[in-house]
Amino acid sequence: MAQAPAGSQAIFKVKGSTAGAQQGIVIGASAGGVKIQIGAQTLTLPPAMFESFQMAPPPEYGQGYQAYTAGDLPKALTLIKSVTDRYKGLPTEWAQYATGMLGDIYVASGEFDKAEAAYNEFKKLYAAAAAGGSPTSEVGLARIAVAKKDYATAKAKLEPITAEALKEKNVPPAKALAFSQAFLVSGQLKEAEGNLQGALEDYLRTVTLFYHDRVAANAAQQKADALRKEHPMTVP
Repeated sequence: MAQAPAGSQAIFKVKGSTAGAQQGIVIGASAGGVKIQIGAQTLTLPPAMFESFQMAPPPEYGQGYQAYTAGDLPKALTLIKSVTDRYKGLPTEWAQYATGMLGDIYVASGEFDKAEAAYNEFKKLYAAAAAGGSPTSEVGLARIAVAKKDYATAKAKLEPITAEALKEKNVPPAKALAFSQAFLVSGQLKEAEGNLQGALEDYLRTVTLFYHDRVAANAAQQKADALRKEHPMTVP
C-alpha cells in the first residue's frame, strides 16, 4: 500500500456516532465535502458532520506564510494555492487561514477579480465562521473596494470590524490577522479621504496594537513614516 502524504493523517469524531475518535487519511477537501479514507473505505463527508477534526498542516502552508510575510508573492501564491486546491473547506484553522490568505495574496498582487472570487469562496466554504463574526472576507473585500476607490463600501465593511477590535482586551487568535489588516486598510481609506491624522492613528494601531500580520504591520509602518515625511506640519 502506498504511504500516505505527509500531513494527511486526521483524527476526528463524527456527530452522533458511538465509535468515538477515528483515524483516517484525508485525500482532499472541497465544497463537496472532505474525502477521507477510513480503513478500506473512502467516504466524502460534509464538514458539518464532524464534531471535532484534527489534522496537521502540510509543510507548504508554513512555507507559503513565510513567503507571504517576506513579500515573495509569486512563491507564496504557488505554495498557498497548492494547499487550498487540496484542502479548502477542511474544518481546521490552518485550512481556513490559507483560504483567506489566498485572497490577501491576490490583493497584494493587484489581481482584484481573483481576490474577490477567493474571498467569496471563503464565505461560502466557511459560512459558520463568517456568520460567527470572522472578519477575514469582509476585510479582504474592503481592501478591494479601497483599491477601486469605492470608499463608501470600504467604510461600511471596515467600521464594525475596527470598532469591535478596539473593544477587545485580548485579541482572539482567529481574528488577529484580520484586525491587523483592517486597521491598515482603514488607514489607507482615511488617507485617501484626506483625514491624515486619522490615517496615522490607524497605521500606528497596526504597528503597536494589532501587529499580528507582519506584512500589514510592515506596510503600516512604511505608510506612517511616509505621512510624517510628506506632511510634517499636519502629522506629528
